[in-house]
Amino acid sequence: MKTILINGLYQPCGQLIMGCDHFNQSKFGLASSLLDKFTAMGGNTIDTAFQYGDGESEKTIGKWMHERDNREQVIILTKGAHHDETGHRVNPQSITHDLSISLERLQTDYIDLYALHRDDPNVPVGPIIDILNEHLQAGKIRALGASNWSYQRIQEANDYAQQNGLTGFTFSSTNLSLAKMIVPRWAGCVPADEKTCQWHQSTGMPLLSWSSLGGGFMAGRFSPEHREDEEMVRTYYSEGNWQRLERTRQLAKKKGVPSVQLALAYVLNQPFPTCALVAAYAPEELDSNLAAASLTLTPEEVSWLEFGAE
Repeated sequence: MKTILINGLYQPCGQLIMGCDHFNQSKFGLASSLLDKFTAMGGNTIDTAFQYGDGESEKTIGKWMHERDNREQVIILTKGAHHDETGHRVNPQSITHDLSISLERLQTDYIDLYALHRDDPNVPVGPIIDILNEHLQAGKIRALGASNWSYQRIQEANDYAQQNGLTGFTFSSTNLSLAKMIVPRWAGCVPADEKTCQWHQSTGMPLLSWSSLGGGFMAGRFSPEHREDEEMVRTYYSEGNWQRLERTRQLAKKKGVPSVQLALAYVLNQPFPTCALVAAYAPEELDSNLAAASLTLTPEEVSWLEFGAE
């Protein structure tokens, strides 16, 4: 599996990241078999979050790592400080609270990739970077990241870090897909638009994309006549997305590969370092994801998929 480098990590990060938001201990056998297959395929990075399944996701991964005794071989990406029913939680107290519990659930004393799950633009970046660096210096975190932060806020935070001799964010996790969101799918989520991608190219900061297939839109699960899923209609039903889906099908047919694999390959063939967070519910889905990760697209093909003929 192809890899990228993220500042702060001791090993390269596989371009496919195993999404585990659906894992729970009641189905530990299935989760374990999927994680076993993923690592056997060369995958080494696993995604979870403090809020996933009320902690079930992190607990399941922690139990699996403990049973396999493979903590040093696995890169854990987890996230914290997501808002709840009380409102925004991007503050030093919530960050420390969530990190402490995540470490306990995962049965580890450090997190490889720790990301703030949402942003609160009303909070100054200074106290956020300060507390993250405290945990970094304590060895509880190896690399700092932001999930669903705008590139402007990430740059602001990194400027503060540089000015104060601290470590800033070394990765971002936002949505990058051929299926472009018309409106945010969930409150506070951030898609990577053209300017965001230009910033990533100029800075070289890795982007770890969630929902790379647009909630199944690029997998061909929907059609203009299929309007029962109101969330998908609201978020993805646009003429531009139908056109990008059709172009993906055309190029996939030409290359002799499934269109869903080509759509995923688009994310992994950007002019800056990228990974794709991919969930799998069955072993064959992992096989398809791995095949997509091996596809190479030219810059011209990537541009055509997104913009069409100029």
